[in-house]
Amino acid sequence: MTQLGNGLHDAANHEDALSVRETQLSMRRRLGVPEQNMLVTQGNLARTLRALGRLEEAMRMRQDVYFGYVKLCGEEHGETIRAALNLGVALHGLDRLKEAKALLRKTIPVARRILGANNSITLTMKMNYAQEIYQDDCATIDDLREAVTTLEDTART
Repeated sequence: MTQLGNGLHDAANHEDALSVRETQLSMRRRLGVPEQNMLVTQGNLARTLRALGRLEEAMRMRQDVYFGYVKLCGEEHGETIRAALNLGVALHGLDRLKEAKALLRKTIPVARRILGANNSITLTMKMNYAQEIYQDDCATIDDLREAVTTLEDTART
């Protein structure tokens, strides 16, 4: 079912992908599959909800996935870090910049330590963090300097 949902999503048949993903999630709940499998399914569902423009639902699902990984694996695990990145993107999509910035500020040092400074997830987090800063209408000149420094540091790695 995962391949079918992914194929439909990739072919931009998002309504059909949504139906498949919701069915898969329901079926997995009934079967009592391991929690990590449930989190993967929820992440796929969040991706499809976002593609359908259902951003608030997608963000809530991303929160569930992130906190699920925190509980299951701890904050210093690759899947938790990836889930934090996805949640940050979802928050950004809803213009919840301060929340996205706070999450990324907390997670970037963990990503650097666990995944490495040159890892694509770490670099994306740093770029997104800088973006949260410079898109904030209340950003001070010091905030903007921090954004520039973050982007320069990212470009060097």
